[in-house]
Amino acid sequence: MDRWQHRRAGRTVLAVGIMLGLGTGASGCSGGRAAADDVKGTGDPVAVLHRAADTLRGAGSSKAGTSMEMATGGTRVTIRGRGVYDYRHRLGRLTVVLPEDPTGAAEHRPITELLAPGALFMKNRGAGVPADKWVRVETASLSDGNLVTGGATDPYAAAEVLRGTRTAVYVGTDTLGGTRVRHYRGTADLSRAARSASAEDRASLTAAAKGFATAEVPFDAYLDDQGRVRKLRQRFSFVNGRQKTAVAVASTTLLYAFGTPVDVRLPRAADIYAGRIAENEPPGTSPVRHP
Repeated sequence: MDRWQHRRAGRTVLAVGIMLGLGTGASGCSGGRAAADDVKGTGDPVAVLHRAADTLRGAGSSKAGTSMEMATGGTRVTIRGRGVYDYRHRLGRLTVVLPEDPTGAAEHRPITELLAPGALFMKNRGAGVPADKWVRVETASLSDGNLVTGGATDPYAAAEVLRGTRTAVYVGTDTLGGTRVRHYRGTADLSRAARSASAEDRASLTAAAKGFATAEVPFDAYLDDQGRVRKLRQRFSFVNGRQKTAVAVASTTLLYAFGTPVDVRLPRAADIYAGRIAENEPPGTSPVRHP
């Protein structure tokens, strides 16, 4: 396993394998006035977005839906996930579904992913891994910090990226799933996000800032009246290791049903696969591929 992790470090590969500081409100406003401004969408957008991750932690937990899109060679591929997340303990569980093959027949089993501080656990990882074993990956060893490798962006890590917001504008209100939301559009900087991130995400975001083609992350964020992220669409750019060309990846995170009970139990050491991952697996069988 150590050998595999070493080979993975330093190169970002998209999760399909198919194609290959905190701001303040307006000066003179009290805390109550600033909160009221946030609800109206008239508060400083940058300051509002800097607080988004902390607001999620205060919310406790939620259900989550994810999608990751990549367009290359005239083909668009989308990976979808669904699960739950505990923001206070930084634990989540997602079921990630890889795309169907061109004939329309599903050829890949869903992948179960457990998200934890500094680590990603995957079951149904692909060729060479026993069906009852998990693969464990240190997220800081991935050159994208696991923002795209797993086929789904960790919901809390996605919110942590907003700590690096440099510019943002308030677009207006919208409705998502019957909930009124405020739409913000802006650009975040991964290096800045890493400096402001929680200790659990600092190393991963630092790796992403160095590993992506650009540290700038354009985004659209939709927050409810309590400041909780309801939808976050982020656009990352990484370099295709084979063709040395920049590839754009759009990651969308949907958060809903806040307060949902979450029980995530990480695998025991005996349940983690420590062998070598097969390199001749068919395309698309795994969210992580070797160079």
